[in-house]
Amino acid sequence: MSLKDLRNRIKTTKSTRRITSAMKMVSAAKLRRAQDLAEAARPYATRMERMLGSLAGGLKGAAGAPQLLAGTGKSETHLLVLITSDRGLCGGFNSTIVRWTRRRVRELEAAGQKVQIYGIGRKAGQILRRDLGRLFVASKEEISKPAPSFASASAIAEDIRTMFEAGKFDTCTVVYNKFVSALTQVTTPQQLIPFAPPVETDNKKGDAPGLAVGSVYEYEPDEESILTALLPRNLGVQLYKAMLESFASEQGARMTAMDNATRNAGKMINTLSLRYNRARQAGITKELIEIISGAEAV
Repeated sequence: MSLKDLRNRIKTTKSTRRITSAMKMVSAAKLRRAQDLAEAARPYATRMERMLGSLAGGLKGAAGAPQLLAGTGKSETHLLVLITSDRGLCGGFNSTIVRWTRRRVRELEAAGQKVQIYGIGRKAGQILRRDLGRLFVASKEEISKPAPSFASASAIAEDIRTMFEAGKFDTCTVVYNKFVSALTQVTTPQQLIPFAPPVETDNKKGDAPGLAVGSVYEYEPDEESILTALLPRNLGVQLYKAMLESFASEQGARMTAMDNATRNAGKMINTLSLRYNRARQAGITKELIEIISGAEAV
């Protein structure tokens, strides 16, 4: 590689480092806000699940149970709601969702069941279009810009509920990356339809006070009326929580990926600069040898 090529490569790498460093700072600024939103949504979504679980305990399987609780009585068609990002450069954020989806689709199809995919985020369709594009029934893009809103989640929940009432699927599961830290995001599937009560044995330390699972309460109006009103709202609440968790995870993954890219660019610049200096010194030494040899020849 010539000196000119090395200079051009160093210049290009420095430009790339400036871009990745700027993206890291932008993601870090977004992460703080996204983390606050995700953590604020968790208690409400958790308490709603617990309350509905307590209400549903005596009605599940009963003749008058709401359809969102009782389901269709079958498990032949599964709808997977995938929450991915609209943009890349976020490490393995999207690939973990894609791997889980491909594995789950193989399991369900091997059992003779049908699968449908509802994509939230552009990357779900882009990555899965080649092998699983036939399964997509809907795709939403740019709905988390600049941040997820409850209105968007409610609109998607209403769309899913309409599909369910039309008999297009039997079970709905949302798949998203749950935010743990900037370095850790956990791929989490959560069944939305039919409603699955949370499985908990006790209240974990630090939880906010709420309804204890398994406790007996008297409700006014009756449980069926409350469930009929709250189950559709719970669908939107759980989707909104999943979208917030995914948004925070995306910012954390992008910040980490851009930090690694910036560090790697710095190492590459040092390596290229060392090669450039060695090549330049070798060229100078060669010219000096030629001058001295010529002078001696005279």
